[in-house]
Amino acid sequence: MTKNRQVIQLDPDPLAPYAIAPGWRVGDFLFLSGQAAIDETGNIVGAADFDQQVAQTFVNIDRVLAGGGSSRDKVVKVTIYLTDMAYFSQIVEARKQYFSAPYPADTIVEVKALALPDLMVEIDVIATV
Repeated sequence: MTKNRQVIQLDPDPLAPYAIAPGWRVGDFLFLSGQAAIDETGNIVGAADFDQQVAQTFVNIDRVLAGGGSSRDKVVKVTIYLTDMAYFSQIVEARKQYFSAPYPADTIVEVKALALPDLMVEIDVIATV
């Protein structure tokens, strides 16, 4: 049996210039593209300010989740990409701030760079509807 699938639409969509869908709903699951500190108009928020970037990233995550009919309390898996593992303790604190127990499954990796030079964190999400 084939699951229904539908792209999540945002207006405005800051990822459209990069040919990236904000996310997909497949059956009762949402698969979000990596979200970062880019506002609705495509500008970077918080250059050189990790905490501000994390805050904007979660604004974006919430926006895409809502667009797919879900919310942060239904997130089951996150993958967090950091440009410097020195931010590890801050991202652990952010997980406590933006999620509650039981916490989602998580993978945290350090990467050499993200799509735009000023970005320090990117988070992709899997959630239920």
